[in-house]
Amino acid sequence: MKIEKIKVENFRSLKNFSIDLESELSLVVGKNNVGKTSVIEILNKFLNKNTIESEDFNIEYVKELESNIKDKDYEFNNQGIKLIIFVRYDENDNLSNISKFLTTLDVENNYIILNFEYFLNKENFDNLKTDFNKFMEKKSNKDFEYFFKHNYKKYFKTIKRSLEYDIEKKKENEEIYIDIENDKEINNIINMKYISAKRAVDNKDTNNTLSVQSSSYYEKIKEKPEMEESLTEFKDELEKTDEKFDKNYEKIFEGVLKKVKKFGCLKKDDLNIKIKSLLQQSSILKGNTTVFYNYKEQSNLPENYNGLGYLNLISIIFDIEIIINDFCKDGKSSDINLLFIEEPEAHTHPQMQYIFINNIKELLNESKEEKKINLQTIITTHSSHIVSQSDFNDIKYLNKNNIGGTWCKNLKDLEKHYGSEKQNYKFLKQYLTLNRSEIFFADKIILIEGDTERILLPAMLKKIDLENHKDEEKLLSQNISIIEVGSHSKIFDKFLDFIQIKTLIITDIDSIKRELDSRGKIVYKSCPVNNVDAIRTSNDSLRYFFDKYIDNDDKSLEVLKNITTDKRILRKMGEKWEKDINGLVMVQYQLKEDIVNYYPRSFEDAFICINQEFIKQNEFESLKDKDIIEKSPDDFYQIAQKCIDSKPSFAIEILLNSDENYTNWNIPSYIEEGLKWLKQ
Repeated sequence: MKIEKIKVENFRSLKNFSIDLESELSLVVGKNNVGKTSVIEILNKFLNKNTIESEDFNIEYVKELESNIKDKDYEFNNQGIKLIIFVRYDENDNLSNISKFLTTLDVENNYIILNFEYFLNKENFDNLKTDFNKFMEKKSNKDFEYFFKHNYKKYFKTIKRSLEYDIEKKKENEEIYIDIENDKEINNIINMKYISAKRAVDNKDTNNTLSVQSSSYYEKIKEKPEMEESLTEFKDELEKTDEKFDKNYEKIFEGVLKKVKKFGCLKKDDLNIKIKSLLQQSSILKGNTTVFYNYKEQSNLPENYNGLGYLNLISIIFDIEIIINDFCKDGKSSDINLLFIEEPEAHTHPQMQYIFINNIKELLNESKEEKKINLQTIITTHSSHIVSQSDFNDIKYLNKNNIGGTWCKNLKDLEKHYGSEKQNYKFLKQYLTLNRSEIFFADKIILIEGDTERILLPAMLKKIDLENHKDEEKLLSQNISIIEVGSHSKIFDKFLDFIQIKTLIITDIDSIKRELDSRGKIVYKSCPVNNVDAIRTSNDSLRYFFDKYIDNDDKSLEVLKNITTDKRILRKMGEKWEKDINGLVMVQYQLKEDIVNYYPRSFEDAFICINQEFIKQNEFESLKDKDIIEKSPDDFYQIAQKCIDSKPSFAIEILLNSDENYTNWNIPSYIEEGLKWLKQ
């Protein structure tokens, strides 16, 4: 029995949200504030707490509700915060706990749908409308948000139901349901616990988190049959210690007990107070144990001497063991035990994050087998290191749409998007997880050709920020992932459409001309863009992204030279990328530099043509023949081809010769235009 899907409506940023869960472990990733914690919170609120706060309502929902109560023609339908859990079972499962909530006897229908709502019905909607109008008559200086925050509990109520699953439509049917009146019946099906990111772990002298956890672990296991022999020995030793303590206590407390007996209300015959040791009956570990550790030749170092990373990792392991034991309390467990681990990477360095994710599945499986429980785990993370070592098929990617609502996608579904392009999908899967997993936590992406752009882009980002003092958020304060892809950006096209992150692609126009070789065979060679024989681009990605405009490959160069800025902003429409001023992808390649009336072919000649004085006035050891700039000042293509010995060295020397704010050189216009678009 497994939770296959969770759907949420109108809870915080989860306006209309669903997430699929894997049978063992689901890794939930995404940038900050996309709703990862909200997924935990709504489950916790409906399964454990039964409390909804005014801040839990989706902002857009509250605005819609306000609009509806002011609309005389609005036809009400039931609404509120909703959680729907899709549980799938098979013939091997014990159905005793769910049998009461089966809405059909169809053997092909092996789902139960648990529905939880903080619910506003028609009658209460009308009451809300009437009461708000009266409120406004008395306090016209207040608004609906104020009224709602202080009065919502009067109108909403919690309902819990089992819904029918519609096999044909593959969704819940809210018309057929069974009411759930007893929370224990739900807990018999699903038991949800979580390890919060706000763990009480620090290495101050006053912190003894691991010691407290060791006590909690003892409390969970002390009634286990397999622990009987060890605990019997433990209690026997405590009884012997009690006897010794009793004799010492008589002497230690003799004075104060004599004073107690002097009070008239405590007659000697009626009350004889003694101080006795009852270690064998107390929670001996609680407050009386301390975790120590050994390091090399030093032994019995207190836990707070350890680094935060180790404390955090050990603390999570203790928490997992405590929770696992709690799942099978009294020798019983729920049908599904759902464990959330929130941001396990806290305080840990990359190597320790690798260790955690590489071992967590094994640890959970061992505990599951040992305790004979059905366990599903969800881990939320901001760590690219954890993602890089994870199973690609376990990853759930969260992001927000343009109105702030959160959505979720399974990365394994990318394979369907790539279809017959098996090699491209295989490459992307390996590249993203092993090399560039930080992309899943980015606000924006820049795809670049190679080392030159990688070295110079941070300086260009800062230069754009310093030169533009508008209220726009600075580029360097945005979470931008810069990824080298060569001229292969087209491989990422389905991925970019899939994750919906604003992306700037910076590439080269790569003009070529057609010639005949010595055998009379047609070959293509690189040449300046303005060469009269230049007809094509050798850049496959440009031909791919602008396929709609290029009818004839031999005319591709002229087409690209005339594509205006608004046509370089794209959105995927079916199988084609088409211009869309609100699109999330911009493809930038060299533009004509009007200041020198030159159309560059690559970054190097684009930079040289607008920065001749900068290059002349500074040391550039990477330039083999700097004099060519004086000899042929307008032949920037040849200068770039013949002078630059090492492109990365040339880029580094640009930085070495820059002033503090990079004001003594200019950014090629195609990059500057792209970065300004990305900044918006």
